[in-house]
Amino acid sequence: MAHIPNSGTPNDDPGGYVGLAADTAEERARGKGWTTVRRLAPGAIITMEYREGRLNLTVEEDGTVSRCWKG
Repeated sequence: MAHIPNSGTPNDDPGGYVGLAADTAEERARGKGWTTVRRLAPGAIITMEYREGRLNLTVEEDGTVSRCWKG
């Protein structure tokens, strides 16, 4: 499949958000160009469709990000 320029998904490493406070992570993600930042509780039931420009954050009860992935 050919590369699609300006596809809407920032060139960003999701691993860099793990351990951050959720508010800090969301602010950073939006600053890097993510159009949607979705906060999820651990074990939340979610749809698995891929959405360009969306960053998913699993946020623990203490407010820190424990997992992060694109789509």
